[in-house]
Amino acid sequence: MSAKAPIFLAVDTADLDVAKSWVMATQDHLAGFKLGLEFFSACGLDGVKQIKEITDADIFLDVKLHDIPNTVAGATRQITASKPRFLTVHASGGKAMVAAAVNEAPDIEIAAVTVLTSLGSNDLQEIGFESDPLDTAVKLAKLAASAGARAIVCSPLEITAVRDAIGPDISIITPGVRPLTEIVADDQQRTMDPRAALEAGATYLVIGRPITRAWSEGFDSLSNRAALIASQLN
Repeated sequence: MSAKAPIFLAVDTADLDVAKSWVMATQDHLAGFKLGLEFFSACGLDGVKQIKEITDADIFLDVKLHDIPNTVAGATRQITASKPRFLTVHASGGKAMVAAAVNEAPDIEIAAVTVLTSLGSNDLQEIGFESDPLDTAVKLAKLAASAGARAIVCSPLEITAVRDAIGPDISIITPGVRPLTEIVADDQQRTMDPRAALEAGATYLVIGRPITRAWSEGFDSLSNRAALIASQLN
Protein backbone atom coordinates (compact mmCIF):
# COMPACT_ATOMS: atom_id res chain seq x y z
CA MET A 1 0.00 0.00 0.00
CA SER A 2 1.33 3.46 -0.85
CA ALA A 3 2.04 6.01 1.86
CA LYS A 4 -0.91 7.98 3.10
CA ALA A 5 -1.36 11.35 1.44
CA PRO A 6 -0.63 14.47 3.57
CA ILE A 7 -4.34 15.30 3.75
CA PHE A 8 -6.60 15.92 6.72
CA LEU A 9 -10.20 15.10 5.89
CA ALA A 10 -12.53 17.82 7.18
CA VAL A 11 -15.08 15.83 9.17
CA ASP A 12 -17.80 18.47 9.02
CA THR A 13 -20.79 16.65 10.44
CA ALA A 14 -22.69 16.67 13.73
CA ASP A 15 -23.49 12.97 13.40
CA LEU A 16 -20.96 10.83 15.28
CA ASP A 17 -21.91 7.66 13.41
CA VAL A 18 -21.43 9.40 10.06
CA ALA A 19 -18.09 10.76 11.25
CA LYS A 20 -16.95 7.27 12.21
CA SER A 21 -18.00 5.93 8.81
CA TRP A 22 -16.04 8.66 7.03
CA VAL A 23 -12.97 7.85 9.10
CA MET A 24 -13.22 4.11 8.47
CA ALA A 25 -13.73 4.64 4.73
CA THR A 26 -10.76 6.94 4.23
CA GLN A 27 -8.15 6.20 6.89
CA ASP A 28 -6.10 3.92 4.64
CA HIS A 29 -5.51 6.82 2.26
CA LEU A 30 -5.27 10.00 4.35
CA ALA A 31 -2.89 11.19 7.06
CA GLY A 32 -5.57 12.32 9.46
CA PHE A 33 -8.88 13.91 10.31
CA LYS A 34 -9.86 17.49 11.09
CA LEU A 35 -12.59 17.67 13.71
CA GLY A 36 -14.08 21.15 13.59
CA LEU A 37 -16.65 23.22 15.38
CA GLU A 38 -19.70 21.48 13.94
CA PHE A 39 -18.46 18.08 15.11
CA PHE A 40 -17.10 19.37 18.42
CA SER A 41 -20.26 21.31 19.29
CA ALA A 42 -22.36 18.18 18.82
CA CYS A 43 -20.02 15.44 20.04
CA GLY A 44 -17.58 17.13 22.40
CA LEU A 45 -14.41 15.63 23.80
CA ASP A 46 -16.10 12.25 24.09
CA GLY A 47 -16.64 12.31 20.35
CA VAL A 48 -12.97 13.09 19.80
CA LYS A 49 -12.08 10.16 22.05
CA GLN A 50 -14.35 7.81 20.10
CA ILE A 51 -12.78 8.85 16.80
CA LYS A 52 -9.31 8.25 18.23
CA GLU A 53 -10.38 4.77 19.33
CA ILE A 54 -11.10 3.66 15.76
CA THR A 55 -8.04 5.09 14.00
CA ASP A 56 -4.33 5.56 14.51
CA ALA A 57 -4.34 8.53 12.13
CA ASP A 58 -3.56 12.02 13.39
CA ILE A 59 -6.33 14.18 14.80
CA PHE A 60 -6.46 17.89 14.03
CA LEU A 61 -8.85 19.51 16.50
CA ASP A 62 -9.94 22.72 14.81
CA VAL A 63 -11.86 24.73 17.39
CA LYS A 64 -10.00 28.02 16.80
CA LEU A 65 -9.72 29.17 20.40
CA HIS A 66 -9.84 32.96 20.72
CA ASP A 67 -10.24 34.66 24.09
CA ILE A 68 -8.17 36.23 26.84
CA PRO A 69 -4.99 34.23 27.62
CA ASN A 70 -6.27 32.83 30.91
CA THR A 71 -9.47 31.52 29.31
CA VAL A 72 -7.60 29.99 26.37
CA ALA A 73 -5.18 28.34 28.80
CA GLY A 74 -8.10 26.83 30.69
CA ALA A 75 -9.80 25.59 27.55
CA THR A 76 -6.55 24.10 26.28
CA ARG A 77 -6.07 22.34 29.61
CA GLN A 78 -9.45 20.64 29.21
CA ILE A 79 -8.54 19.47 25.70
CA THR A 80 -5.14 17.96 26.51
CA ALA A 81 -6.60 14.65 27.71
CA SER A 82 -8.03 13.99 24.23
CA LYS A 83 -4.48 14.19 22.82
CA PRO A 84 -5.03 15.58 19.33
CA ARG A 85 -1.87 16.12 17.34
CA PHE A 86 -2.90 19.68 16.38
CA LEU A 87 -5.11 22.22 18.17
CA THR A 88 -6.03 25.53 16.55
CA VAL A 89 -6.07 28.99 18.07
CA HIS A 90 -6.57 32.32 16.30
CA ALA A 91 -3.23 34.11 15.84
CA SER A 92 -5.16 37.39 15.98
CA GLY A 93 -5.73 36.71 19.68
CA GLY A 94 -2.19 37.97 20.23
CA LYS A 95 1.17 36.65 21.31
CA ALA A 96 0.25 36.14 24.97
CA MET A 97 -2.86 34.17 24.04
CA VAL A 98 -0.99 31.86 21.66
CA ALA A 99 1.75 31.36 24.25
CA ALA A 100 -0.87 30.48 26.89
CA ALA A 101 -2.10 27.60 24.73
CA VAL A 102 1.45 26.48 23.96
CA ASN A 103 2.41 26.44 27.63
CA GLU A 104 -0.65 24.41 28.63
CA ALA A 105 -0.14 21.74 25.96
CA PRO A 106 3.54 20.95 25.41
CA ASP A 107 2.65 17.60 23.81
CA ILE A 108 0.15 19.11 21.36
CA GLU A 109 1.19 21.11 18.31
CA ILE A 110 -0.58 24.45 18.60
CA ALA A 111 -1.64 25.56 15.12
CA ALA A 112 -2.26 29.28 14.71
CA VAL A 113 -4.92 30.34 12.22
CA THR A 114 -3.95 33.47 10.28
CA VAL A 115 -6.71 34.64 7.88
CA LEU A 116 -9.78 32.50 7.20
CA THR A 117 -9.95 31.29 3.62
CA SER A 118 -13.50 32.63 3.35
CA LEU A 119 -12.22 36.22 3.72
CA GLY A 120 -11.05 38.41 0.87
CA SER A 121 -9.44 41.86 0.88
CA ASN A 122 -12.78 43.67 1.14
CA ASP A 123 -13.79 41.52 4.09
CA LEU A 124 -10.58 42.34 5.94
CA GLN A 125 -11.08 46.05 5.34
CA GLU A 126 -14.61 45.83 6.72
CA ILE A 127 -13.30 44.09 9.83
CA GLY A 128 -10.64 46.77 10.30
CA PHE A 129 -7.42 45.22 9.02
CA GLU A 130 -5.33 47.68 7.03
CA SER A 131 -3.23 45.09 5.18
CA ASP A 132 -4.32 42.70 2.45
CA PRO A 133 -4.70 38.96 3.19
CA LEU A 134 -1.09 38.17 2.23
CA ASP A 135 0.55 40.76 4.45
CA THR A 136 -1.87 40.07 7.29
CA ALA A 137 -1.23 36.32 7.15
CA VAL A 138 2.55 36.80 7.17
CA LYS A 139 2.44 39.17 10.14
CA LEU A 140 0.18 36.84 12.12
CA ALA A 141 2.29 33.80 11.24
CA LYS A 142 5.45 35.49 12.48
CA LEU A 143 3.71 36.57 15.68
CA ALA A 144 2.40 33.06 16.35
CA ALA A 145 5.73 31.42 15.61
CA SER A 146 7.45 33.78 18.06
CA ALA A 147 4.91 32.67 20.69
CA GLY A 148 5.79 29.01 20.21
CA ALA A 149 3.18 27.83 17.72
CA ARG A 150 4.38 24.72 15.92
CA ALA A 151 2.03 25.02 12.96
CA ILE A 152 0.47 27.80 10.93
CA VAL A 153 -2.87 27.63 9.12
CA CYS A 154 -3.09 29.83 6.05
CA SER A 155 -4.69 29.84 2.62
CA PRO A 156 -2.80 28.35 -0.34
CA LEU A 157 -2.12 31.81 -1.75
CA GLU A 158 -0.07 32.76 1.32
CA ILE A 159 1.97 29.55 1.65
CA THR A 160 5.17 30.71 -0.05
CA ALA A 161 5.35 34.02 1.79
CA VAL A 162 4.54 32.41 5.13
CA ARG A 163 7.12 29.68 4.57
CA ASP A 164 9.76 32.31 3.81
CA ALA A 165 8.80 34.16 7.00
CA ILE A 166 8.73 31.23 9.45
CA GLY A 167 11.37 28.89 8.05
CA PRO A 168 11.32 25.16 7.35
CA ASP A 169 10.66 23.70 10.80
CA ILE A 170 7.08 24.85 11.43
CA SER A 171 4.26 22.98 9.73
CA ILE A 172 1.94 24.80 7.35
CA ILE A 173 -1.61 23.43 7.19
CA THR A 174 -3.62 24.61 4.24
CA PRO A 175 -7.41 24.61 3.82
CA GLY A 176 -8.98 26.02 0.67
CA VAL A 177 -7.59 23.19 -1.45
CA ARG A 178 -9.60 22.00 -4.44
CA PRO A 179 -8.66 19.13 -6.79
CA LEU A 180 -8.38 20.11 -10.44
CA THR A 181 -11.60 18.20 -11.20
CA GLU A 182 -13.50 20.13 -8.52
CA ILE A 183 -15.30 23.18 -9.89
CA VAL A 184 -17.28 24.18 -6.81
CA ALA A 185 -15.49 26.65 -4.55
CA ASP A 186 -18.17 26.60 -1.82
CA ASP A 187 -17.44 29.42 0.68
CA GLN A 188 -13.69 29.40 0.05
CA GLN A 189 -12.32 32.43 -1.80
CA ARG A 190 -8.56 31.81 -1.88
CA THR A 191 -8.02 28.31 -3.27
CA MET A 192 -5.42 26.17 -5.09
CA ASP A 193 -5.10 22.60 -6.33
CA PRO A 194 -3.42 20.07 -3.98
CA ARG A 195 -0.20 19.47 -5.89
CA ALA A 196 0.45 23.18 -6.33
CA ALA A 197 -0.16 23.79 -2.61
CA LEU A 198 2.41 21.17 -1.62
CA GLU A 199 4.93 22.50 -4.11
CA ALA A 200 4.44 25.98 -2.66
CA GLY A 201 5.53 24.70 0.77
CA ALA A 202 2.48 23.30 2.56
CA THR A 203 3.05 20.40 4.95
CA TYR A 204 -0.56 19.22 5.14
CA LEU A 205 -3.71 19.95 3.17
CA VAL A 206 -7.28 20.09 4.47
CA ILE A 207 -9.89 18.75 2.07
CA GLY A 208 -13.53 18.23 2.96
CA ARG A 209 -16.46 18.44 0.60
CA PRO A 210 -14.58 17.38 -2.56
CA ILE A 211 -14.21 14.02 -0.78
CA THR A 212 -17.20 13.81 1.56
CA ARG A 213 -19.75 14.59 -1.18
CA ALA A 214 -19.14 11.02 -2.33
CA TRP A 215 -20.78 9.77 0.89
CA SER A 216 -24.19 10.21 -0.73
CA GLU A 217 -23.29 7.22 -2.89
CA GLY A 218 -22.05 5.05 -0.03
CA PHE A 219 -18.99 3.78 1.82
CA ASP A 220 -17.14 2.45 -1.24
CA SER A 221 -17.64 5.65 -3.22
CA LEU A 222 -16.22 7.71 -0.37
CA SER A 223 -13.23 5.39 -0.03
CA ASN A 224 -12.62 5.46 -3.76
CA ARG A 225 -12.84 9.25 -3.89
CA ALA A 226 -10.28 9.58 -1.09
CA ALA A 227 -8.02 7.08 -2.81
CA LEU A 228 -8.25 8.94 -6.12
CA ILE A 229 -7.30 12.30 -4.62
CA ALA A 230 -4.54 10.71 -2.52
CA SER A 231 -3.12 8.97 -5.59
CA GLN A 232 -2.62 12.34 -7.27
CA LEU A 233 -0.13 13.27 -4.51
CA ASN A 234 1.77 9.97 -4.09
